[in-house]
Amino acid sequence: MLRSNAKTKVPMNILYDLVTNHVFICALLSFLTAQIIKSIISAVINKKFTFERLTGDGGMPSGHSAFVSGTALMCGWCIGFSSPVFGVAIVVAIVVMHDASGVRRETGKQAVTLREISAIMNDWIKEKDEEIRTDKLKVLVGHSPLQVFFGSLTGICVALIYIAVLAWGFGYEYAFLAAPAA
Repeated sequence: MLRSNAKTKVPMNILYDLVTNHVFICALLSFLTAQIIKSIISAVINKKFTFERLTGDGGMPSGHSAFVSGTALMCGWCIGFSSPVFGVAIVVAIVVMHDASGVRRETGKQAVTLREISAIMNDWIKEKDEEIRTDKLKVLVGHSPLQVFFGSLTGICVALIYIAVLAWGFGYEYAFLAAPAA
């Protein structure tokens, strides 16, 4: 039977299923862990904390890689490593990680070049009281292969810890997380 909230018309069991979904929870924990590590590394290197590192793209480790790696491992663990869902999760993970270290990284390099060109152009056209604005271009949008690797490693480690906590702490079967052991 479907329960719904009168204000939003959202079936309540969908919300319950979402917040109790092991794959979803692990994916979020993987992403948050990577973002926190990234913020700590940035704060140590730059000697100041910037909130943008907690929410922003780019940097070490890749939050997106952690997200998809944790998702893929949890899909395999919960549903089975020979399942089509695990296969799709692996394909999505490969595409996301390739994009992070390829297309998005090149976008960041292009942003740096555009900023340099605009600085030269702005010096040249000062007399017109106009400026080419590139200050909003993001430079940190992609990742090096090493950042993607450590992001993936972060997601895998978070997933393994999550599985261990469920298995040993809450009595879930170690092979699949379908139901607690009786």
